[in-house]
Amino acid sequence: MTLSALAYPTLVYIHLLLFVLWLGADVGVFLLGQHFRKRDRYTLEQRIALLKLLVLVDMTPRSAWALMVPLSLTISALGGWWHVPTALVVAGWLIGGFWLWLVWDSHHHDQTPRAARNRGVESWIRYILAAFYLWLGAQSVMTGFPIAPAWLAWKALLFGFIFVAAIMIDVSFKPVGGQLAAVLRDGSRDDTEVPLRATMDRTRRWVWLVYALLVATSYLGTVKP
Repeated sequence: MTLSALAYPTLVYIHLLLFVLWLGADVGVFLLGQHFRKRDRYTLEQRIALLKLLVLVDMTPRSAWALMVPLSLTISALGGWWHVPTALVVAGWLIGGFWLWLVWDSHHHDQTPRAARNRGVESWIRYILAAFYLWLGAQSVMTGFPIAPAWLAWKALLFGFIFVAAIMIDVSFKPVGGQLAAVLRDGSRDDTEVPLRATMDRTRRWVWLVYALLVATSYLGTVKP
């Protein structure tokens, strides 16, 4: 098999591997969050250690998400599923690479103005890509253009909804910073823990939606109905 013939199945394999890492690590994040909530079983120090581990494990799905964008465009082009403009593929890799850098740079400079700036830029990237994939998927589902295969059109649309759900996770989770600071400052009490628990409960709904959408997109990409 030539290198050019090997490129497509190799990228498909990497795409599958990213999906496994994304969903698998996300389940790990979910389980760590579940144990963090158990104030009757763990000390506050143990729960904070779980939260630190959660943040570290969460870097895997965040990284996979950024790489999925250029990889999916490249696979669509090489597989002949969609005549993706070369400029769009190049832009996808530039955006994905920059996004990945933002994710890890924010992690290494957490709790600094630099990280806050990075996350602001990252949010705009997610908003733009959400709008792009929602438009691409909806347009293709309704008209068959620019993506002709119905399964791929629906996959693009659902990928757009993954962006929306993941954005809502961050929006729902935003109050946790102040609420966690209150727990650390005032101790683990009902008046500090109950608001924190409520925020985490609201966030979980969007997490479940991301899981469902990931399973649906992977089914479409594998079965191609």
